[in-house]
Amino acid sequence: MTKAASFWDASALVPLCVHETTSRDAHAQLRVFLPVVWWGTLVEIHSAIRRAHLLGKLNDQEKVKALSRLELLSSGWREVLPGDALRDLARQLLDAHDLRAADSLQLAAALVWCQHRSAKRNFLTADRRLSESARAQGFSVVEL
Repeated sequence: MTKAASFWDASALVPLCVHETTSRDAHAQLRVFLPVVWWGTLVEIHSAIRRAHLLGKLNDQEKVKALSRLELLSSGWREVLPGDALRDLARQLLDAHDLRAADSLQLAAALVWCQHRSAKRNFLTADRRLSESARAQGFSVVEL
């Protein structure tokens, strides 16, 4: 069975690297949907892992394992690369939606990936604000 390519926000991928309440759901979605991600997603997830370590939610060994899982995961995803058109679209999305800069870049990357034809395209996220914006842009949102 071929997996359907779907856009994954960093918030939906972190639970694949670090145990969270949504980890089981994220793993189930990974069996169905091939991740397409924004170019900066690797940095965002690495930052989340580091932050969890600094806050004492991960010990040294758990951090190493989480980073290892991230490397493995990133070897199988497709990335949407940065460019002027994506940056301009992200700026437009900031005016249209209640988004932070990184989330605007995520949504812009998803729209670039699907060539602005978001109907019947999945967008996976654990972020409420981003899910509302993705839904408003026509994506079928899968919330973790």
